[in-house]
Amino acid sequence: MAEPGPAGSASGLQQKGLDAAAGSAARQERAGEAIPDVLQEDDDSSSDYGSGDKPGTALGSTAPNENVLFPVIFHTSHLLFYERFKAYQDYILADCKVSEVKEFTAEYLAKVLEPSGWQAVWRTEMFEVLVEVTDVEYSALKAVVQLSEPFLCESRDNAFTLECMQELLEVKEHKILLQELWVVYDESGEFDHTALAVEHVRFFYQCIWRTWDEEEDDDFDYFVRCVEPRLKLHYDILEHRVPSGLVADYRNYLSQCEELYSKFSGVRNRLLSSDLDSEVENVSMVEGLKLHEKMEHLKRKLKVIENPLLRYVCGYQKYSSLQPKGLRPTGAKITHVVSSTMVASMLQSLIRDKFCPQSCGEEQEIQFHNDPLAAVNACYEGDRVIICPGHYVVDGVFCIADSVELEGYGLPDDIVIEKRGKGDDFVGCTGGNIRISSLKFVQHDAVEGILNVHHGKTTLENCVLQCETAGVTVRTSAELLMKNSDLFGAKGPGVAIYPGSTCTLLGNGIHHCKEGILIKNFLGEHYDIPKITMVNNMIHNNEGCGVVLVRLTMPSDVKDASAERTKGNMQPIQSDNGTACVEGFRQELPPECLTDELELYEQAEISEQTESNYKIAHELVVTSAKKSQLEKKRRLSEQGIMQADDNLMSQEMFVSIVGNQFKWNGRGSFGTLLCCPDS
Repeated sequence: MAEPGPAGSASGLQQKGLDAAAGSAARQERAGEAIPDVLQEDDDSSSDYGSGDKPGTALGSTAPNENVLFPVIFHTSHLLFYERFKAYQDYILADCKVSEVKEFTAEYLAKVLEPSGWQAVWRTEMFEVLVEVTDVEYSALKAVVQLSEPFLCESRDNAFTLECMQELLEVKEHKILLQELWVVYDESGEFDHTALAVEHVRFFYQCIWRTWDEEEDDDFDYFVRCVEPRLKLHYDILEHRVPSGLVADYRNYLSQCEELYSKFSGVRNRLLSSDLDSEVENVSMVEGLKLHEKMEHLKRKLKVIENPLLRYVCGYQKYSSLQPKGLRPTGAKITHVVSSTMVASMLQSLIRDKFCPQSCGEEQEIQFHNDPLAAVNACYEGDRVIICPGHYVVDGVFCIADSVELEGYGLPDDIVIEKRGKGDDFVGCTGGNIRISSLKFVQHDAVEGILNVHHGKTTLENCVLQCETAGVTVRTSAELLMKNSDLFGAKGPGVAIYPGSTCTLLGNGIHHCKEGILIKNFLGEHYDIPKITMVNNMIHNNEGCGVVLVRLTMPSDVKDASAERTKGNMQPIQSDNGTACVEGFRQELPPECLTDELELYEQAEISEQTESNYKIAHELVVTSAKKSQLEKKRRLSEQGIMQADDNLMSQEMFVSIVGNQFKWNGRGSFGTLLCCPDS
């Protein structure tokens, strides 16, 4: 802290801050009375945002700037998602329209904001100064202020003297936007409501409100349409749930849109105040139309990113710039051996099992590594990585852009690769033909998931995938063949399948995820249906449905969804002989998708498969009436309506679906999530 300026007065302010900190413990005891309801825990809240430690009911304090002798201010920036959500939904905005936002906010402030008698730090990009509030103009969201005594100011170049600040306030008629004020801490609790109210206004206009919102259609609920998705996105970014590249894209679109809107507003104002028949103004009108078209295009991109269901379909291509190395300049293909330690017996076994069959051919070069990530980074097209038993902790992301093969030497549980540190995903694949086998991946803090197939084909065989956030994702135009693997623990879907992708699942276990398999079938001119093969998979103990189809629909379709489900359109999935007609949904696999293993599955006895699928179909038919009456989503803002879908297996996207078992999934075997693109 700097030495006090005017003797006596400044030190008194410092002592006030110290006394406030010392009295915080006593203040917490009466915090239940001091804090408004917006900070009380809500047992009905379904959000898991910021679900770590529940906040205390007392507002803390913090020094605004250590270089200046300012008094401490209320610490309000730590509020969790559900606290802000409850405040905006229940106390501030409710069901207002966009044109009513300012009016509703003013009414809220009039109820909770102290009209005078409190101090605040006025912050701008150029300076910070201590002021005292003498009145509040609620309709304008401004406070009437005067400089506090003693005069305390911090600026970049020390040019803001007492006289300069007084002149500035006179120009502004002593009226300052509430969002530029940080309320000075008071241990009595008298100004807690005031500090929270100012924080909600500040956060709203900094993070939620867009200058072009008033241009939108006024015939909708502003909170549901704009506030909640933007609030969710804000906390998703804070909690590293959104890939860094997508965050950069969003902020870039936002900046561009603000710039275009400023230009568009200038052109529009010029047109409104001039003669429309002049040639110059005709040119301005064309310019305005072009700016408006560009702005609308960017606004649509922003809405897609704000929608958690559509977020990754916005054309975000994180690995588009990642180029494969191709063949090694010498033309040689190398086998990389990874082992933390190498003993003679292990080396002998490795040579016997992995290299002897090739000894009669050309000599093969071998490189040794103790880090699997370093081995993968050293690979060129056609290389192979053999990972010996051990527990490897990796601080980074596997970005595999060439056609390489990763295989474990032993059982998957003996060859563990664990992620340490944060990252967008754990394994990202863009190579033309990547094979991964006999490995166990343990995921921590991967935003996009444990395995992400962006381009090309990836084959995953005999692996264990222990997820923590998301699971396996198959992006548009990518292909995944996953065989005899075990995937569990994802907080989202175990396997997410995007439009235009190809996904073949053979003999896997997918369990203890939020959903087992999520199929994003965004039908439209830009997206083809995915091609999915499911044979002999065990999908069980997932929180939601075993298989969920996400389908874009118009708002009117969503409203009528339940009615359509009750019209008797459902056809029992059962033939005359009482067996499930799952075989009827099968089609011939394209040649490139056929494998020896799949042919064995196809030729296997179908009696057990038929019985298993009949039980699934029978369960779906019997429970269809009950599922049609499922409760609505607890909040419209979930931006989707889930409904049971007995005919899901008959969708064109399923190339083949045979012998799968679905057990103990929280919301049944199959379901459809109807999603409005503009919600």
